[in-house]
Order: sequence, then C-alpha cells, then structure tokens
Amino acid sequence: MNGYGGNILRVNLTTGKITKEPTPPELARDFIGGRGFGAYFLFKEVPQGADPLGPENKLIVSSGPLSGLMIPGAGKCDFTCKSPLTGGYASASLGGLFTAEIKYAGLDSIILEGISPKPVYLFIEDDKIELRDASSLWGKGTFATEKELKEKLGEEFQIACIGPGGENGVSYAHINHDYGRQAGRGGVGTVMGAKKVKALVIRGTQPIPVADLDAYRKAGMAMYDACKKSEMLKPWQNLGTTMVVSWCDEIGALPTRNFSAGSFEGGKTLYGPYMREKIVVNDKGCFACPSPCGKYSRMKRYGTNVEGPEYETIGMIGSNLGLAEIEDVAQANLLCDDLGIDTISAGGAIAWAMECYEKGILSKAETDGLDLKFGNVEAVFKVIEKIAKREGLGALLAEGTKRAAQKIGKGSEKFAIQVKGMEQSAYATHSATAMLLAYMTADVGAHHNRAWAITYDLQVGRELVNADKVARVIWLQHIRPMFDTLGACRLQWVELNLDLELYPPALEAITGVKRSWQDLHLVSERIWNLTRLYWAREQPGFGRAWDMPSPRFYTEPPKSGATAGKITSLEDVNKLLDVYYEQRGWNANGLPKLETLERLGLTRLVG
Repeated sequence: MNGYGGNILRVNLTTGKITKEPTPPELARDFIGGRGFGAYFLFKEVPQGADPLGPENKLIVSSGPLSGLMIPGAGKCDFTCKSPLTGGYASASLGGLFTAEIKYAGLDSIILEGISPKPVYLFIEDDKIELRDASSLWGKGTFATEKELKEKLGEEFQIACIGPGGENGVSYAHINHDYGRQAGRGGVGTVMGAKKVKALVIRGTQPIPVADLDAYRKAGMAMYDACKKSEMLKPWQNLGTTMVVSWCDEIGALPTRNFSAGSFEGGKTLYGPYMREKIVVNDKGCFACPSPCGKYSRMKRYGTNVEGPEYETIGMIGSNLGLAEIEDVAQANLLCDDLGIDTISAGGAIAWAMECYEKGILSKAETDGLDLKFGNVEAVFKVIEKIAKREGLGALLAEGTKRAAQKIGKGSEKFAIQVKGMEQSAYATHSATAMLLAYMTADVGAHHNRAWAITYDLQVGRELVNADKVARVIWLQHIRPMFDTLGACRLQWVELNLDLELYPPALEAITGVKRSWQDLHLVSERIWNLTRLYWAREQPGFGRAWDMPSPRFYTEPPKSGATAGKITSLEDVNKLLDVYYEQRGWNANGLPKLETLERLGLTRLVG
C-alpha cells in the first residue's frame, strides 16, 4: 500500500504474544493514519468503561502517510489511549526522529494491549520484535534511560520512554524522546507505565513504497522551496515558539499567576530574544524539518542542559507560577522532562495549589512545609519532584487540577483552570472568544493545538461573538489536527505560511490517491465526531456541561495588563456553544445528531 508501512503490530503484554496484520485499505481510506487510526482503534477495541490503567485500555502509536518521507516536518506520530487524566479521549503528538523508524520498520500502528507482569521495553529492528527485560531501567529518569539504551543498542535506534512520573501513575505523565521531544498531554505516559513498558526502541531499514517517485520529488521540493522563501523562516529558526512570549504578554494572553491575568510584569526576562542571548546554545529540529524550533539551552546557574523551554512551558511554568527568570524555568523544564511529566498540566496544577495557599485554602502543613507562594522557585522544584513521586502534596496534584479541586473544595473549583479535566494550555482567554471556544470544545480537553484561534480574535475583534467566528474555530479544528493524521508538523503552515494547497499533490504522489482539502476535511470531521461519541460513551451525562470553561474566564476580569477589566459574559459563553453545536450538526446538549453520523459514514461503526 503506497505511502504506508503496511502493517499493524499488536503486542499482548500479558501473554507476550506479538502479531502483525495488514493495514486495511478501507482504514486508510476513511481515517488516513496517525490520529485517525488511533481514534478508530480506541473506539472499536477498548471496551466501554475500561479502566484507563487496566489491561483493557490500549496504547496506540500511529504514523501517517507523510511520516518518514521528505516532506517538511514529516516526523510526527500520534499516541492514543483512554486518558487517566480525563477519563475520555487522549491523543498526544510526538515529533523528533521516532516516527520515521516506525515506517522504516514496515509499520503504521503499534498497539500495546494488556499489562506486562514485569518491566519491559519493546525492541523492534525491522522484523525482529521482542519484549526485553527493563527491570534495571525501572525508576530511572528519561535521559538516563535513553542514554543507556543507545549505548547498549546503538545510536541509530530511536527511543520513546517514560520516567518515574509514568511509573508512579501521575495522571499527566508524558513519553519522552530524543532527550527533549514529548508526547505530552492526557497521560499517555501514565498508560505506558501502567502497562509496565519502560521504552519503545525501534530501528527500521525498509523502504516506503511511493506511487509516483518523480511527482513526489517535485511536490516535496516545491514545499521546501516555499519554506526557504518565507520571510518568517529566519525569525522562526532564531526564536522558535519563544517568539510568541512577548506577543502574548503585549496582547494580554500570557497566563499569569494561575490565569488571573494575561500580562506579566516580569515577562521581559522570559522573552525569546532574552532567552536566546542568555541560555540558548544551538538549534534543534525534528525529522525532515527546514525550520528547527527546538532550542538546546545551557543553564549556567545550575550547570545543566535542556532542550527548551518552548512557549507553553515558559507560559505555564514561568509567568503562570510567577517565575521571572528564564534559567529557573528551563531548570524546571529539565526536571519535568527527566521525571516524565507534562509541563503544561504540571504548571496548571502547581499554579492552582499556589493560589490555594495564598488564599488560605491550603495550609503550610498541607503543602509539606513549603512556602508555596507565586514566584518561589525552590518550592516549584520540590513540588515537581513530589508530583513525580506522588509524595505528600504531590500525590494530590498528581491527580490533576480538576480532581484536586473536587477533593479540596472551599471554592477552589472556581479557579481550577481546565476543561473536561485537562489543564488549559498557555493562552489566557478572558477576552478572546474564538480561542475560548477552541479550548471549550477541543476533543481532548483544553489544548491549543486543535485550533489556535487567538490571531483570528485579534483580526476580527476579541469580544465579537458571531457565526463567522464559530465557523473559523471549526475550520481550524479540521485543518490543524489533520496534520496529526497525515503525520506531519503543522508549524510550516502556521509559521512559514506554507500554502495548504501544496499538500494534496504530495499526498497523491505518495499514495496514488487523489484527495482535495474538501476530502481531507470530511475525514477530519469524521474523526472529530467519533471522538465526541467516545466521550459520550465513556462519561455518563456527557454533554454541554463538559464544554464549559473555568468560571475565571467569565466572572473575574484581570486587574492588570492589556485585558484589564475585560471579560466574556456567561451569556456569550452559552451563545458560542449554541452556534457551535448548530454548525456541527449536534443537538443542544452537544451530541451528534443521527443525520450527522449518517453523512459521515459513522453509523456502521458506532451502531
């Protein structure tokens, strides 16, 4: 099958049985790959009510038809499972070099089933596939684990592994690769840890079949030429995602002290140019990337190195915790990466705890004696370690902000910044209705990668609520996640303005199947509705209430910064949902109507 590895690998960890099956052509037709394959297998194979940490849950790793080929940024794969953080759909994208090896090993998806009786790592070298003992690696950080495996097996092997956070059941544990790339959100590392899998180790040498080699070369070169000619290429190469920090601070979108404001008085020492001068040593890119956004940094204060921090970490661990020095943020980034926990959720959970402490909801005894005030960097370091070990306060915060607030109560639920149980990523949305709606309706919880709509807010009016703005959010929710389905990075489109129309010719040359963006949009809509049905199946009473944002964004106007005094009303929040559901073809409670499922060809799958 052109453009695909051609096989689905199943690994039964309970029995040790490893099998391969051909990738069904109709699966590629209807769900394409990556995130689409993950959503399909999750819905079809994980039984209703499965324990996220039990043997019935599955961890599904999927590449796409562009993965591993010379297309800009074609180094993405998707990790899918039932989320231990939210109880719903989890999908986390991983960049780096890992995905290409999946395809070169002749695979499209790797499905981990059951639970191993002892710690193991999955070894794949082309057709040689084994579960190997990982007892000596259990308890080690991600960096030491990857280093030891590469020294043992060879640098050419690509590794994705978990740290103590995943082993200890932190509900937002991530999977780390290449010393700084993560499948970060939703607890995919937690599920890997529950299955007693320390690492996935893979090396492949098999070719990827291409339908029309000359057309593929022509299409790929056209895309690289367009990237090279972009006026944004050099600024993006220089600063990467950190170029967003100053912009967010200026427009009031930089999360500050648990999203109580969107501008940070200490922001300038977190800005991209300052970071570049202060700590950045070199740039780092993923597979086939013409615009490396990774920044390899050296923290002289601590004598350590890290890849990063990226914008999301700067926002959630920096300004959101009141930390104003980039070296401190980078060191916290290092701790999270090595311990294997998501910086976005960790930052959200710690910020909530800091606000609880400052408001007297949590006593010093309840914070294990820590003076957990905003800006206390040493307390931040200690809490991160406590979370990974699930010790003291860390055991509470390891459950995620929603569950922690439900347990503590005392009004703390009102400033638990999450949707569907997932901590909101680093854009304050007090006065940005499109971005607020994007967070409210994202299929995994409050995550920006599904629809980065805040630029549209600035373009048409931040407080505007109308059908066109809702339609823009839905359009973005189909275009942006499609990159996770194809197996490519979206940042060349987003940041370098790469023309979307360059992708269909490349996809056709590779697969031999002609698909327009209209066709791709339909596939994306099919996946979006399937994951919505998954939520409804797994969460009794799921619907409109699950799409509501934190009350902070419709009850507490910021007191400082560019959005001081501005807020979205509860009436407008509900209006946004009304229009969104109508445009989606869903009922007033946010569930897909039968005619919508029939139009998308989903009735045969969901019954």
